[in-house]
Formats: sequence, structure tokens, C-alpha cells
Amino acid sequence: MEKESTITTLTEKVIRAAYTVHNALGPGFLEKVYENAMLIELREAGLRAESQYPVQVYYKGKLIGDYYADLFIEDVLIVELKAVERLSVTHEVQLVNYLSGTNIEHGLLINFGSSVTIRHKYKTYRKTDKETRRKQ
Repeated sequence: MEKESTITTLTEKVIRAAYTVHNALGPGFLEKVYENAMLIELREAGLRAESQYPVQVYYKGKLIGDYYADLFIEDVLIVELKAVERLSVTHEVQLVNYLSGTNIEHGLLINFGSSVTIRHKYKTYRKTDKETRRKQ
């Protein structure tokens, strides 16, 4: 239960940061502008956050490529940012695939369109696979 509470608190802080950024900047900027502003907000909130964080993707135990998370927070949360009119199913599938390929359980998809749109995605993994999925 403690882990779930920690994720809930973390996602709440990230969502709060997204609204703060959107309220200050409004819509219409490129994704990178929102990414940079999010980094400032998250770090000011005391969170360990990195942008364009390299995450190794595995298939059947073999490294098949690298993915660069827009934001990687507290070593447990992938945040994929968009700056589009509206999110599509393709955007959500992309995040779920990142979670599947990295063995990270939680991800947020945040769109800085005319209003902030957020999708929380999560995957549950079997405890038997202890292989590390991201660069240390």
C-alpha cells in the first residue's frame, strides 16, 4: 500500500506542475518549451527529474534499442509530453509500449493543448523478472 501511496503523491505533484506550467505559458508552444518548464517546476517541488532520459528497451531479455523519455521522475515514473490539439489513441499506445519495454510500472501522458489533458497508464509486472530495464 505504501508504494501505491507514493506513486499517487508523485503523480499529483507532476499534474500540479503541468497545470502551473500551462497556466503560465498557455497553449501554442512546442513540446520542448513545456518540457523545460516542467523540469523547473518539478525540481522546485523537490523532485528528482531528468529530461530526455535514455531508457534501454528489451525484448526476450535482449537489448533492442534505446528510448528517450521526455521526463523520468524519481526513477519510477515516465512522463511523455505532447503539444497537440488533442491526444489520440496512438499517443496512449506509445506510452504503454514504453512501459512494457522498460519494465517501469507507471507513466503519465500530458498534453499541453488548449487545456491540459492527462492520462495515467500503468502496467503490473511479475516479480520473477528482476532484470533491470533502464540504464543505471
